[in-house]
Amino acid sequence: MAEHLFYFLIFPGLLFAGVAGGLLSWFDRKVTAWVQFRRGPVIMQPFYDFLKLLLVKETIAPARGSVLTFLSAPVAGMFGASISAVFVLLPAFGITSGFRGDIIVIFYLLTIPSLSWIIGALASGNPLASVGASREIKLLIGFELTFLLIFATVIMKSDMSISLYEIIARQQESGALIGSLSGVLLFIALLFCIQAKMGMVPFDIAEAETELSEGTFIEYSGPPYALIKFTKYIMLLVLPALAAAFLLGGLPLTGISILWSLLKILAVVLLLTLIRNTNPRVKVGQAMRFFLIWMNALVIIAIILSRLGL
Repeated sequence: MAEHLFYFLIFPGLLFAGVAGGLLSWFDRKVTAWVQFRRGPVIMQPFYDFLKLLLVKETIAPARGSVLTFLSAPVAGMFGASISAVFVLLPAFGITSGFRGDIIVIFYLLTIPSLSWIIGALASGNPLASVGASREIKLLIGFELTFLLIFATVIMKSDMSISLYEIIARQQESGALIGSLSGVLLFIALLFCIQAKMGMVPFDIAEAETELSEGTFIEYSGPPYALIKFTKYIMLLVLPALAAAFLLGGLPLTGISILWSLLKILAVVLLLTLIRNTNPRVKVGQAMRFFLIWMNALVIIAIILSRLGL
């Protein structure tokens, strides 16, 4: 029991994933500043933002809607992100979790933050938040099928293994899956799915600051909004770590492999940052067509190539 609490609260769960994700958030913002010829924030800025919201800003509950549901949604989102961090990072770091079939659970856990934000927005009673929630639902319908097909293809390429630890072990024996043509296609599709899950440009449709003034999060302030930021920090680590576990051979923490593992995570985050700084926001219909047609087609091609041994 104590070991499980340590995994969830300290490493690799809540505390570790939140701090590491905050540092990745700084890296993302720093690269963005460089692209825009700015200096960028100091390394502690994400933590200053989080602590200011948590300790200084007050919580203003909406006058309309369900206050209990509104305030509970960020907690549920952070819980889902923390649990998914444990299930993804333990096998990725080479620690046997002892849980067979965890890859199926991971898929569902990673939907909890998005669903919680949708529920919180609908519970706020704000029309703009409802529009943001509606957009988030449509986006979710678009990319979740692609995300599921990626999971299925990785399972197929790993001899039908549904254990993330076994999938990583097979790659360490026979080479990373990205070394094949089908693996490259899967990586491209997964990169865009991560972009959509994180709500990054060009898929920041639900927030759309210039149109909806943060959309789903428009009514949040103080500690509840701090929890949302913290959840995003965690997801910024967990999703690239999942990409590394699926296609890049995991994140071993032994010797020089520690540096290589760090470079894998930074490379994925760098690609996400460059995509969001070189593309405009798309419309809801464009995003849905992008995933339902083009990304699904890309993954289906990857499935066919995988069956051909490519």
